[in-house]
Amino acid sequence: MALPDTLPEAASPVSVSQAGLIRLNGPARAIALDVLRVNSLQTGAYVSHFRGRGMEFDESRPYQPGDDPRSIDWRVTARSTTAYTKLFREERERPVLVVVDLRASMHFATRGCFKSVNASRAAALLSWAAHHRGDRLGGLIFGDTTHRELKPRLGRQAALRYVHELVTHPDWEKRQRSRNEDEEAPLTQAMSALRRVARPGSLVVILSDFIGFARSAQSYLSSVARHNEVLAVFINDPLERKLPPPGRYRLVSREDELAIDTMAKAARHDYESAFQARSQDLAAFCQRYGIHLMQLSTEDDPVTALQTALGRRTR
Repeated sequence: MALPDTLPEAASPVSVSQAGLIRLNGPARAIALDVLRVNSLQTGAYVSHFRGRGMEFDESRPYQPGDDPRSIDWRVTARSTTAYTKLFREERERPVLVVVDLRASMHFATRGCFKSVNASRAAALLSWAAHHRGDRLGGLIFGDTTHRELKPRLGRQAALRYVHELVTHPDWEKRQRSRNEDEEAPLTQAMSALRRVARPGSLVVILSDFIGFARSAQSYLSSVARHNEVLAVFINDPLERKLPPPGRYRLVSREDELAIDTMAKAARHDYESAFQARSQDLAAFCQRYGIHLMQLSTEDDPVTALQTALGRRTR
């Protein structure tokens, strides 16, 4: 597994260390949390300024094409023949909630590093970026066995606490779900908890493979998106997107091994179609509720990916 260019050679592709995530403090200074440039899973790209979310109201002015419809000042508009939009000043100490998925399905990769590892590195980068911006950092870290909730706090200690909780989470050790466990339950529970703790005006980032993203979980997340800026980071491995050329292969983990046969053309087509359908369903859900969406492959450098999606800090 090749390591991204910005990560130290000693970085493990299957686990994270506290020292390694702390070292991401430096690269995180270049990541902006003010402007989102996210390529959707469908087509095109868009830029969305954080207007009306995590901001202080300043004044109203006539609505102009391109303004966020969510910022329309309905009181002023009702008294006028023209639509008005609210202008905001940046509010420091905005709550930033980083949600990381460490379920069994995340401890997997055929190239690069485990999905859980890249998710954790991206989460650490976001945590440090929030600290450098002066935001209050909190979040949720969940797996198949344990759910940890961190209330938003300010300062370097908040980022260090987040990194510590991420590295010491018990689900790094339990990487295999029992056959009787419901793969949908932990994600649904996490989204339920997120709805409870997310204060309006927060920036919420969810790093997950979104396997088992059931309707109940979607309902909770759509509720969060009504009052917060939400970024969904869809993490996946190349093998999940497309099977290798026709042949017989062996996948090995520390607990088990699996033989796969990709000789049948119809099976390869069905496999790829199933992933595309899941991706399109997630993209449609995010578009419906104004949730920003980006992909992060196990092969991607999270520093470069986040700088591209969120923009580079200029000051």
